[in-house]
Amino acid sequence: MKKITFKNMLFLAGFALFMPFAVVAQEVEMTPFDTLASSVNKLQSDLAQLKKIKVTGYVQAQYQLADTTGISSFAGGNFPANVDNRFSVRRGRVKIMYDNTLTSSVVQFDVTEKGVAIKDAYIKITEPWTKSLSLTSGVFDRPFGFEISYSSSMRESPERARMTQTLFPGERDLGAKITFQPPKTSKWNFFKAEAGMFNGVSGSFVDFDSKKDFIGNIGINKTTKSEKINYAVRASYYNGGWRQATSKVYAIAADSLGMNAYLLDYDTANYGAITKREYIGADAQVNIDWVAGLTSIRGEYIQGKQPTVSGSSTSPTAAITTDAYIRNFRGMYFYLLQNIAATKFQAVVKYDVYDPNTDIAGDEIKNLKKDNSLKNGKTDIKYATIGLGLVYRYSNNVKLTAYYDIVKNETSSNLKGYSQDLSDNVFTLRLQYKF
Repeated sequence: MKKITFKNMLFLAGFALFMPFAVVAQEVEMTPFDTLASSVNKLQSDLAQLKKIKVTGYVQAQYQLADTTGISSFAGGNFPANVDNRFSVRRGRVKIMYDNTLTSSVVQFDVTEKGVAIKDAYIKITEPWTKSLSLTSGVFDRPFGFEISYSSSMRESPERARMTQTLFPGERDLGAKITFQPPKTSKWNFFKAEAGMFNGVSGSFVDFDSKKDFIGNIGINKTTKSEKINYAVRASYYNGGWRQATSKVYAIAADSLGMNAYLLDYDTANYGAITKREYIGADAQVNIDWVAGLTSIRGEYIQGKQPTVSGSSTSPTAAITTDAYIRNFRGMYFYLLQNIAATKFQAVVKYDVYDPNTDIAGDEIKNLKKDNSLKNGKTDIKYATIGLGLVYRYSNNVKLTAYYDIVKNETSSNLKGYSQDLSDNVFTLRLQYKF
């Protein structure tokens, strides 16, 4: 057995004394590296979450000049009394989207000189198996036709057609829809169908009766193998209505003289009943890329039954408290768009027509006082608008548009103020920045 000498004891004592410091030193030496790795991992995780958040938007500043002061207009709203020209921020949109692949949420605001308003607030969930079926719920564009959901930042004319603004004021509604469209990796991605239920209150979103409105569409969107031609067609349907507040309902029919006029249907059963609102629509687009530049032709047609009030054919945004007026309507629009070769310019020609009452025309339109109810004839006037524009895309962010609306109205010698065409054309010069 080896003896433990004094020298050996001193060595063991020294080793035992300095061993903790060596371990601590090792821990101190390793800690910064562990902390750095942990911090990097946390930063990567935070960055991945931040990348799911997308903030976009655009601002449209414009100047407008009207033919006369105080005109009623669908070119950005009516002009105030004594005003025939104006500066305005037509739209100031900020859109925040959180995209988590199969789930997403969107909130969009509109900020103008008139105030702040909510434009979108919805969530979307896609099933994980085929990724073809999704549910959207909240405030969003109504799934009808083309022009409603076509972004105002992309649209070539400053405003949507008169019929679109009349039938779907504000474009959006509060409800839920189911969308079927195979993913981009599928050969069936060109097919899309949507169906949903909505409050049916247009831009106000706050419901005023128990009736819910159905909206659905079905269509295809395809591109040729050469990728030089893209085309799309779709059919849309709307079925809804609103609660009647009185027992009086007026509809067009032949009177005792054989003339078309509003005739009263007075029935106590009308009170509290739902008056039907029904639209049928179709739209189509074709884009051709050729030597002269991209040519686009676009059109949409809607007809149906529009129950409103005496003085307006616009879809209601609040509870109706007066008599109901039933009108059969028809509307359409057409675009011809031409990019000018390889330049940054695009020429725009647009024609839109809206006839709020297809059952009467011309001198049949007049104001009548009957059964203590005023039939406001100007509500039944047909309008046609020719729009001529030039778009200059300065960059991917900046766009300048010069546009002139030539508005023609139906005339009636029996309606005061409408014996000739109104002087209500509008010129718009708009600068848009998109981010």
